[in-house]
Amino acid sequence: MDTEIAILTDEQKKEKAIDAIKSVYDPEIPVNIFELGLIYEVSIYPINNCFVSMTLTSPACPSAQELPNEAKQKIMDLNIFNDVNVEVTFDPPWTQDMMTEVAIVNC
Repeated sequence: MDTEIAILTDEQKKEKAIDAIKSVYDPEIPVNIFELGLIYEVSIYPINNCFVSMTLTSPACPSAQELPNEAKQKIMDLNIFNDVNVEVTFDPPWTQDMMTEVAIVNC
């Protein structure tokens, strides 16, 4: 870990993780998973660990394995976290009301 990364605040690390998540797109909808409202939580824990709680548009989503794995990999590629844990939950279930304005305009 280089010196620049070592001085990042937890909030800056969280912003970088969210930016990485925004590069992950749902293959069926031309919108990233953050704007779709699939990300419920991004937390930074001691010793540079990142936790992400997310959902899918449906439990039968054909990308159920790929989206969480891609999100984890994009965050790991930042090389600022020791570990990244992405947890998928369906509580609460996703609804279109969770989408941001950006997602609504692009759908």
